[in-house]
Amino acid sequence: MFASNRGARRTRFDQILQRNHIGLPDFPGPAGIPSSPGRAGTSNATKQGEARGYTQRPRLPIKEVIAKYKSGDIHPISTLYELAEALQRSLEVKETSTPGNTPGFYFAFCVLVDGVTYQTGMGITKKEARRMAAELALKDLLPLLEADLGAATGPPPKAPPLPPFPEQLVCSEVPTRGAQNARALPGYSSQSERMSQAVNALLSGLLRDQPEFWPCGSTVAAFLLHSPAGYEVVALGTGNINTNRCITANGRVLHDSHALVVARRSLMRFLYRHLLMFFNKKQQLKQLSVFQRSAASPLLAMRSELSLHLYLSLLPKGAAQMNPTMRLNPMSTNAWEVVNQLSLHLVAEGKVFPLSSLEPAPSRMSSLSCSDKLTQWQVLGYQGALLSHLVEPLYADSILLGEEGCSSIRGLTLAVSQRAEGVTVGLPLHYCMVRPMYALAPPLRGPAPAGPGRAQRNLSLNWSQGDGALEVVDGLEGVAVEDSPFKSSPELASRLCKAAMLSRFNLVVAEAERRELQRAVSYREAKMTAKQYQEAKNIMKVHLKKNGFGVWPSKPPHSDNFNI
Repeated sequence: MFASNRGARRTRFDQILQRNHIGLPDFPGPAGIPSSPGRAGTSNATKQGEARGYTQRPRLPIKEVIAKYKSGDIHPISTLYELAEALQRSLEVKETSTPGNTPGFYFAFCVLVDGVTYQTGMGITKKEARRMAAELALKDLLPLLEADLGAATGPPPKAPPLPPFPEQLVCSEVPTRGAQNARALPGYSSQSERMSQAVNALLSGLLRDQPEFWPCGSTVAAFLLHSPAGYEVVALGTGNINTNRCITANGRVLHDSHALVVARRSLMRFLYRHLLMFFNKKQQLKQLSVFQRSAASPLLAMRSELSLHLYLSLLPKGAAQMNPTMRLNPMSTNAWEVVNQLSLHLVAEGKVFPLSSLEPAPSRMSSLSCSDKLTQWQVLGYQGALLSHLVEPLYADSILLGEEGCSSIRGLTLAVSQRAEGVTVGLPLHYCMVRPMYALAPPLRGPAPAGPGRAQRNLSLNWSQGDGALEVVDGLEGVAVEDSPFKSSPELASRLCKAAMLSRFNLVVAEAERRELQRAVSYREAKMTAKQYQEAKNIMKVHLKKNGFGVWPSKPPHSDNFNI
């Protein structure tokens, strides 16, 4: 627990407990909090107390300190100093910066034990923030200390070697003055209920005339726009699989048909449609677009009264599915498992593997997990490389989880936001790591499918606002099925494939009269010329690698070397 993360083997608590206790000075003043931190065992506070002639009281046993803290008899900061003195560890409670997008004005403090940083506590006053930081640190530390105290009567077990652990793997919590500021809601807020109802109503309406496709709705992701009029679903996707085909160089195979990826590509189609409306010569159409001129750059921005939100019916594959009860102390015995679960993951043939245990095959298709892609999009934006030529990054203000029986969003929070914590400093203009609000939402409720029907496990549905019909894609093949309500061509290439996206991009840049963007000879070149986007992506990759989450895999260059 109170151990260094510099690679040395930690001191066992049962060994520490056998040492003689050193008394603490009985300082007068509120809660007996020392005025400044010092090195445990020979702290400045102890020396000052001896110099002023204060009598020292016998130190309480560690178990009694913990018991008194739990009963409210000892201040959290006093508890930390008592434990640090007893266990001979350095302790510092220092002021720090508030996490990005924190509403209102708050002071922020964090606790450092032997250089290990724990969760940031915030409050309206410095006193409140210091107390919150101490409580958050004790929340992580006490279970580990109590476990070691329970084992102190037996022979000290040999501590196993542990892998390197990311230094800044801590979770920030925002104090609330009311339910409207909560980052992780314990129940269903009225906003989450309205968003869930909007998604459920849309899906029911789309499938009313195609009941045979109801089983495809078991895994759903949807993007919603919030305006003064309420919430409106603008993009939806279902599915839970990626293709088993070899990597192609024509851009006409949909490689990843997981619900979140499908919904995000559907959102891109929605954005292209509104860009065409914005650049249209007819003023009536332009006024209906969700975009407006940005005052800060030549790029377009989403209208100020609109905000983007994401609904998920299931936890995304990968790090978000980690055990929510796992502790993040770097010297705990399950540290290796925590690092393994929070690392980047690959999805191949429907199975999820930590990136460290599976090398991407050069010819077979594998994709990063949806948890990793969410992390990427909350840094780079959901618009992607091509659209970043035209619009500022678009971020989700909230991510809602409507999974039946799920009671914790801790894994989702860690996977999406915490892994990218601190990356904003080096990012180019307009880019940042946006920490959305996380909340539980009611699960979707749809009618049961009529009859057993055919096997729907491999099928994926996609829709965006303005579409006349659903498209049904065979996720294993990466193309639309013969009986899909919408078919773009006899070859059955999906309207979400890369070639379709490049076609829309070319239409938009022609309408916008951006001749420099029309010179790209391939899909890859059009993406790579988005300089700021590519710079931000490289910074994010370096950040993830530096913090121990793995090396972001690169796509085979030939997969994007096509034109239309």
